[in-house]
Amino acid sequence: MGRLFGTDGVRGLANRDLTARLAMDLSVAAARVLGEQGTFKGHRPVAVVGRDPRASGEFLEAAVVAGLASAGVDVLTLGVLPTPAVAYLTNALDADLGVMLSASHNPAPDNGIKFFDRSGFKLADEIEDRVEAALGQDWDPPTGAGVGRVRDAHGAVEQYVAHLLSSLPVSLDGLRVVVDCANGASSDVAPEALRRAGAEVITIGVAPDGLNINSGCGSTHLAALQEAVRTHGADAGIANDGDADRCLAVTATGDIVDGDQIMAILATELRESGRLANDTVVATVMSNLGFKIAMRDAGINVIETAVGDRYVLEAMKERGFNFGGEQSGHVIMLDHATTGDGVLTGLHLLATMARRGRALDELAKVMTRLPQVLINVKGVDKSRAKTAPELAAAVEAAEAELGDTGRVLIRPSGTEPMVRVMVEAAAEDQAQSVAERLAQTVRTTLC
Repeated sequence: MGRLFGTDGVRGLANRDLTARLAMDLSVAAARVLGEQGTFKGHRPVAVVGRDPRASGEFLEAAVVAGLASAGVDVLTLGVLPTPAVAYLTNALDADLGVMLSASHNPAPDNGIKFFDRSGFKLADEIEDRVEAALGQDWDPPTGAGVGRVRDAHGAVEQYVAHLLSSLPVSLDGLRVVVDCANGASSDVAPEALRRAGAEVITIGVAPDGLNINSGCGSTHLAALQEAVRTHGADAGIANDGDADRCLAVTATGDIVDGDQIMAILATELRESGRLANDTVVATVMSNLGFKIAMRDAGINVIETAVGDRYVLEAMKERGFNFGGEQSGHVIMLDHATTGDGVLTGLHLLATMARRGRALDELAKVMTRLPQVLINVKGVDKSRAKTAPELAAAVEAAEAELGDTGRVLIRPSGTEPMVRVMVEAAAEDQAQSVAERLAQTVRTTLC
């Protein structure tokens, strides 16, 4: 059996892979492990619990709350709100543990559990391993006054919104913005924050019904946002995913601005204002080669990590950097947040437009994207992706063909049962051709 925790918590098909029993047992195990390592320091522990609007989040939230309270933890239920809001409020409310129920950009039938420490950071790998090892172990549950109490803390979201607004250097007065909340966790928060920042706001994807999260909307489906921006004559469009830890954008003409471009815009803004720590940005191996070239030309160093915002964050914390992210739209502004925050990112992207008085398409010219093709190959044994000799030989041949003007990356997904094949090249048709050949090799080799 593989490790239960992936790169972003425990995730799977709700009520099959991720059951109410597992959710409760994980919560009990987390409370016990944190108690044993001294996190609670003799005081009565407190946890905050939030979720996105998936239907399965309702019973999973109940299971998590039951598990924590049965382990002697007082619980503050936050209701539906973004993952980064839970991370922020864990620290702001002086809680010992934060729990978020969400499968992020995955479809509605999936769900997941993420744990945050008292500082609002995701639990370290070694602590997750201890939590997993503690599952199902015998324990002596508290009784009477020792059990946890449960309180409603839905109003705490106002603290999160106020925090977002306090981070902005300028108002967004005069900007017309379309925001697509993916029928997810930011459906109330993002429009509210944008309006209070001064923008004129048009909303789409803000009617969650528990089943329509990420369905044809949000950062993984940008067509609706592109159309809305053009229809309403907006200056820009902002898209979150289901739990709002991602942000992608759309220009006034409907062109997509991806995570690499957003990072390039914000990194150069931070450097020019003297706020980019060590003139360095942390990105993953998936970032476009054009991003790295643009950063080099701007005098900004790029540190690469494995794919996953937790690895970006680890590098930032270890080496004292304050800005990093992923092409997918996870952008970490460590001066203001402990995790990727799509609402925060969107606000600061728009604030850069307002401060500079420039359109988003002009700002996005800071980098030129090289053609990049990504193919997700499903139904294969992803555990062999890094060891199969036939695949290694195919990758070597592709790299020789591309030379210095392109690159190849084959990696197993950290959150889904698939292998991702990414190819960059000087020309789109070459990137497509090489990627398709490699994807076929993956299918025949790893089946």
